[in-house]
Amino acid sequence: MVRYAFALLAAPLTLAGLATQLASAQQPADSLSQVNAYIRAVKSMTADFTQTDSNGQTVTGKLTLKQPGKIRFQYQKNVPLLIVGDGKALTMIDYEVAQVQRWPIRNSPLGALLDPDRDLSKYGKVVPSGDPRILTVEARDPKRPEYGVITLIFQRNPTAPAGLEMYGWVALDSQNNRTSIRLTNHRYGVPVPESAFKWRDPRPKGPPSR
Repeated sequence: MVRYAFALLAAPLTLAGLATQLASAQQPADSLSQVNAYIRAVKSMTADFTQTDSNGQTVTGKLTLKQPGKIRFQYQKNVPLLIVGDGKALTMIDYEVAQVQRWPIRNSPLGALLDPDRDLSKYGKVVPSGDPRILTVEARDPKRPEYGVITLIFQRNPTAPAGLEMYGWVALDSQNNRTSIRLTNHRYGVPVPESAFKWRDPRPKGPPSR
């Protein structure tokens, strides 16, 4: 199950149905500003996700997001894995092997989504698209290549925040673990309790101190 998380927190665009739409036409110059506006406008969101890794394995689940920096990936029942961002760090909990891993949000490609104060124009670029309905942005920190790359895919939708609907993303980490996330059933501005970003520690507790 760990491979799912490393791929998620990990490229060329590979989402089915969108890869063939990338061509040579350039998006408007203000596209990065529009993506910045979207990230800042979405204070909370829930969505269903489908996650596919580089081997073609697919799992599903529910994403919950609350800015700044809080996110939860609740996987389907037969996947004993949970990923939670508490505003400072991302934690991966693998209940199958009672393992917990934690690292700063800024060290993950997902940092591009989870810090509304960051200016995407400083570390992102528009990937040309032949479809005016699709906006694709690749984000990476050139000074920190070990943080990985994330390619964000948006569909233009005048009724969505800042006129964009997040279709999903493709993430590539420093170990070349790649995954794609497809989002559906978006709900914006929903109330999200802080308890959504709590998790149960599966690691055995040591003997009581004397």
